[in-house]
Amino acid sequence: MIAVVDYGMGNLHSVSTAVERLGYEAVICREPVQLAEADGIILPGVGAFGDAMESLKATGLGRAFTEAVQADKPALGICLGMQLLFEEGEEHGRHAGLGLLPGRVVRFQGGHYKVPHMGWNRLQWEQPDHALTAGLEEGHVYFVHSYHVLAEKQRDVIATCQYGGQAVTAMVGRGRLYGMQFHPEKSGEVGPRLLERFLRLAEGPGAARE
Repeated sequence: MIAVVDYGMGNLHSVSTAVERLGYEAVICREPVQLAEADGIILPGVGAFGDAMESLKATGLGRAFTEAVQADKPALGICLGMQLLFEEGEEHGRHAGLGLLPGRVVRFQGGHYKVPHMGWNRLQWEQPDHALTAGLEEGHVYFVHSYHVLAEKQRDVIATCQYGGQAVTAMVGRGRLYGMQFHPEKSGEVGPRLLERFLRLAEGPGAARE
């Protein structure tokens, strides 16, 4: 069972539907104890960094998510959910994140390019032999974000894309913790395949439909 964390700030329906379409059971979870019972966890997110952290703290879901990651349970952050994995976000002031990966989240500077970064961009593998990317062709995925991750450790960066003349962190991972800045459930062919790779890591290939 894949737990989709409901802390009031995620696109739960599209994520859970995408998981089910790939042949896995998705359960929208509002109680911390449910995360401990899951085979894998997805932390979605749409909205402001500080508000999301307040909600995660108030519900106890932030602590439960952290404990699950520390227990080596497979977990995936999507969009804002990926940003929350890091130490600090700078949206409307400085806010502490979950601190599971070193780095911070900053706003695009804009000027000669549009903010938010919205639309399709091509992924570039930084780790082509990673469990999520091995054997997959680089493809276009769908982004919607005004803030982006500055990872402290390059070894945590699985994929980037180019936007505004800079390499933008698009996928991260350490151990069995992963993040995707884009929306895999809305990203054509490569997005669902990357999501399925995570689901297979969480539940195994036998859970998916042939």
